Amino acid sequence: MKVLQLCNKPPYPSVDGGTLAMNSITQGLLGAGCEVRVLSMCSDKHPVLTGRMTDDYLRATRFEAVHVDLGIHVLDAGVSWLCGESYHVKRFVSNDFAARLRKILDEEEFDIVHVESIFLTPYVPVIRKHSKAKIMLRAHNVEHMIWQRIAKSERNLLKRKYIKHLSLTLRAYECEHLNDYDGVLSITDTDAQTFREMGCRKPIVSVPFGIIPEGAPQVEAEENTLFHIGSMDWMPNQEGVKWFLDKVWPEVHMRMPQLTLYLAGRKMPSELTNMEMPGVRVVGEVPDAMYFIASKQINVVPLLSGSGIRVKIIEAMSAGKVVITTSVGAEGIKYTNGHDLLIADTPSQFVEQIERCVSDREYCSAVGRNAFSLIASEYGNERLTERVLQFYNKISDHE
Repeated sequence: MKVLQLCNKPPYPSVDGGTLAMNSITQGLLGAGCEVRVLSMCSDKHPVLTGRMTDDYLRATRFEAVHVDLGIHVLDAGVSWLCGESYHVKRFVSNDFAARLRKILDEEEFDIVHVESIFLTPYVPVIRKHSKAKIMLRAHNVEHMIWQRIAKSERNLLKRKYIKHLSLTLRAYECEHLNDYDGVLSITDTDAQTFREMGCRKPIVSVPFGIIPEGAPQVEAEENTLFHIGSMDWMPNQEGVKWFLDKVWPEVHMRMPQLTLYLAGRKMPSELTNMEMPGVRVVGEVPDAMYFIASKQINVVPLLSGSGIRVKIIEAMSAGKVVITTSVGAEGIKYTNGHDLLIADTPSQFVEQIERCVSDREYCSAVGRNAFSLIASEYGNERLTERVLQFYNKISDHE
């Protein structure tokens, strides 16, 4: 099977949850014997990291990237506001990307065009005109729900109004264009059901993020450590970390002053890097995310908004780490609270869960072992790729 994978940012080397999810699809399909070609956007925010790309990856995927200006422009945002358009989507419209896509489709035939995210939907007409391939949407999130949740928690009235507008126009776009595709690969059952409620009449299958088994680095975890790792240019991560530092950490530090909280992730905002808070160390981007995860003990993921599945939670669980997160953070994971994942939705619950893990090391270790077992059985990439291919074949056979 020949697959053209369209990405809204370079999927390799993987630097965040979205790119990890995209690359797991690439590697899974290649491992299953498919021929995969990757055409990606790149931008100032998400550049092509040429020096970190392997020859094997470039040869296997024939990777290409087209630079697109994804910066925020006030005039364009204002025009979108007045016209009732989704500015989120409009930013991804590029004549250069459309031209390169058109040339590839004219030169080569594909069975499947796999589109990563609703933001690349403006290119569906180009695909339809120049290819007979079936078009699949890989929906990493119900995108408007992220902004809907952020709007609810925003205190600034003007900012809340604008974010609400963004969520409403994005929802309208999602509702209108979900049926442009031949099939939808959601990342959670919850997202799949939401898409159906939004009016999607196309076949939908839920396929979560797949872990490529490489094994956690063998490193002794630093005693009395909590950690958070995630891309800090993603607003839900910023929102959650700031909430944790404001509402949870002071009580944790007072009760357990021996603990150190490490904050890692690319694009760390200056207000955090310049912050001085007892017991908190802001390390920013780390060269090896899995090594960092393995070197710490307890993962805290205080997400208050978002959609889809949290890839960094899956990674931490695959390394046998205890993860304490919110109900929102745990969405899409087939967990059992208190067994393989710990849920805390309030500051007091976070404090209680942290205190129990610190005081009862055997309990903490057992939850980590159970987390590892869950991920190994449910989220192995080879198994999930089989589901992707079954869905591809089902849609390809259906005329």
